[in-house]
Amino acid sequence: MSDFDVIVVGARCAGSPLAMLLSRRGLRTLLVDRATFPSDTVSTHILHPPGVAALQRWGLLDEVVATGCPPVGRYSFDFGPVTVAGAPGTPDSPYAYAPRRTVLDKILLDAAAAAGAEVREGYRVDEVLFDGAGRVTGIRGQDGTVAHARIVVGADGRNSVVAKAVNATAYEDRPPLTICYYSYWSNLPTDSFEAYSRPGRGWAVCPTNDDLTVIAFGWPHEELAEHRNDIEGTMMAMFETSPQFAERVRDAKREERISGAAVPNYFRVPYGPGWALVGDAGYSRDFITAQGITDAFLDAELLTDAITGDDLPGYQARRDARAMPVYQMTLGIASLQPPDPQMVQLISAIAGKREAMDAFARLNSGVTSPAEFFAPENMGQLLT
Repeated sequence: MSDFDVIVVGARCAGSPLAMLLSRRGLRTLLVDRATFPSDTVSTHILHPPGVAALQRWGLLDEVVATGCPPVGRYSFDFGPVTVAGAPGTPDSPYAYAPRRTVLDKILLDAAAAAGAEVREGYRVDEVLFDGAGRVTGIRGQDGTVAHARIVVGADGRNSVVAKAVNATAYEDRPPLTICYYSYWSNLPTDSFEAYSRPGRGWAVCPTNDDLTVIAFGWPHEELAEHRNDIEGTMMAMFETSPQFAERVRDAKREERISGAAVPNYFRVPYGPGWALVGDAGYSRDFITAQGITDAFLDAELLTDAITGDDLPGYQARRDARAMPVYQMTLGIASLQPPDPQMVQLISAIAGKREAMDAFARLNSGVTSPAEFFAPENMGQLLT
């Protein structure tokens, strides 16, 4: 292999957009992944309106829509005694989507190739290469081939080979908080993103491709061993806390096996001499707020600007400024504790008020930062 400006290791929701954007700016980019596409991966599925807006900027939204994945213009939050529902988007980007990863990742990979990136599927990176001064200079593949570049980017997830090779420092890290499972049901129609919160339990519902509905559900990570031999029974007992929803599920049919995972929570220093990290390789948060795909898209844009503008320190600062408030909110939600008095007061105050419920939906979709939403002035307006 010849030399490149940038090598991107990992070709899913962070790596492929990064390779596409860099190639569009004229950088010679190599994109590699050990998988071949289309292929599936564990995912929360939800692409919130800010992520959908990125697809629109890139000219790829129409391709996702053409797969038949339904638009979602309403988020509902069932807390048991009270349910609030609102619009999660903006006039320019009003919808969320929940595409299957077999569909979405292939669209992103093909877009990178169309932009001029050199793509290598089924390519495992066995070694990250360094020079004598400790600067990353390239990669060596499982077949012995070598590629060099000015920057090697790890977009290869939580177990990133690049992050491990450079010993990227973690901070604000927390252990896994929940264990999350999901699968797909037919005959479970919905046109909304539905979230259900119960003490020690939570689940969410959203339409996806092929007239199926994905249900993601979970409980505290400390209960992993207790329920691992009866996941479906524990799931149905949880659904019974909402009798109406439990009846809907009994009338539906699960079409695929149940998949699950638990993830650690962390930020990693995302750059160093000759290397950078993006997506879950750079930071990871609990599944419960379903921000992973959206974060990957937005960080790919930030890193593109940083690489082309030679400002990797600025990349870390901008990434953390955007992501840290949502990260901290996610840790709180993932504790699966009953709502505190302030949240009970807030939900009770906004129930039935359209503008206030829309604002709550935009908080959970990532349109509005928690810092802005929970600012005293805003809270005062919502509580009156």
